[in-house]
Amino acid sequence: MRAIFAVVLLVGLGLAGFAVYMAQNYIQGYQAALAKERAGRQDIELVDGYTVSRAMKYGETLLKEDVRIVKWPAAAMPEGMFTSVEELFPKGDNRSRVVVRAMEKGEVLIAAKLTKPGEEAGITSRLARGQRAFAIKVDVASGVSGFLRPGDRVDVYWTGRAGSKNDSRGDFTKLIEANVSLIAIDQTADEEVDTGNIARTVTVAALPQQVAALAQAQSTGSLSLSLVGAEDDTIASAIEVDQRALLGIEAEVEEVVKQEAKARVCTIKTRKGGDVLQIPIPCTN
Repeated sequence: MRAIFAVVLLVGLGLAGFAVYMAQNYIQGYQAALAKERAGRQDIELVDGYTVSRAMKYGETLLKEDVRIVKWPAAAMPEGMFTSVEELFPKGDNRSRVVVRAMEKGEVLIAAKLTKPGEEAGITSRLARGQRAFAIKVDVASGVSGFLRPGDRVDVYWTGRAGSKNDSRGDFTKLIEANVSLIAIDQTADEEVDTGNIARTVTVAALPQQVAALAQAQSTGSLSLSLVGAEDDTIASAIEVDQRALLGIEAEVEEVVKQEAKARVCTIKTRKGGDVLQIPIPCTN
């Protein structure tokens, strides 16, 4: 019995020693891998950011319960992101901010999506420094069949006749403004407005010089809009098309017909009694 007990004890001690050895190897391997991972890890600087806690639509008032704080990588901060509650809700200022762009739950808050404290969500909040709002009358043809929305960009074409009615070019069309931003359709500046409705007016953001050009063009002819693609960053060059270019007719060359000069006749006058006679003579010059 004692011999069997000794054998079992020795086997148990051997298994225990082997288990300890395996555990030590596992722990050492794990620690080595952890140390290697920590050595290769770079510290990421985080800043406070704010997101909306629910979906919000254009024109809604932003309240403190509508936002929540999140940690955001400093290197990936979007332009205009709020990083402190004082920036979002200034102390001592009870005026509210209004949403000007629809946001989904969890979307980060930036200045471009909100008005300034106390400012309405109208077209004035969409005008950059130095810009003015100008309304253009449109219909189903000139307004791109109702597919325009606030935030789109358009090229503006003018069609009319310049100069006198005898102008051989007839009516012609010319690009007068390119890449103009739309800030309102009829009486709404909501970018989420349903498309397909035929607008009567569109409002664009333009510099005073552009406003003067658009006003003059609208009073002397008709304006048409051409929708620019969302990712199109090209600027259209000067474009002008008249009836002759449209139909491929070459300009007519007016022939000037010269009339032959009449033969010059030289005469002298003589008097015979009461009659005066004219007698032809050769011209000396």
